[in-house]
Amino acid sequence: MQPLGKYIVIIGLVIVGIGLLVWLLGPRLDWFGRLPGDVRVSKPGFKVFAPFTSMLLLSVLLSLVLWAIRRFFG
Repeated sequence: MQPLGKYIVIIGLVIVGIGLLVWLLGPRLDWFGRLPGDVRVSKPGFKVFAPFTSMLLLSVLLSLVLWAIRRFFG
C-alpha cells in the first residue's frame, strides 16, 4: 500500500501545481483554445467547438510531466 499512497500524493501535488499555474497565469492563458487547428463552428441554433490542437498540446505536456515523475520518483 505504500507505493499507492506515494503515487496519490504525487498526483495530488501535480494537480495543485497545475491549479496554481492556471490561477496565477489565467489572464495570460487566453490563447489556449484559440490555437490554429481548434475548430469552431457557429450557426444559428448550432455551436460546435473541437479544440484539437489545444488538447494535443495538453497531452504532450501531461506526458512529459508523467515521464518526469516516473523518472525521478519511480
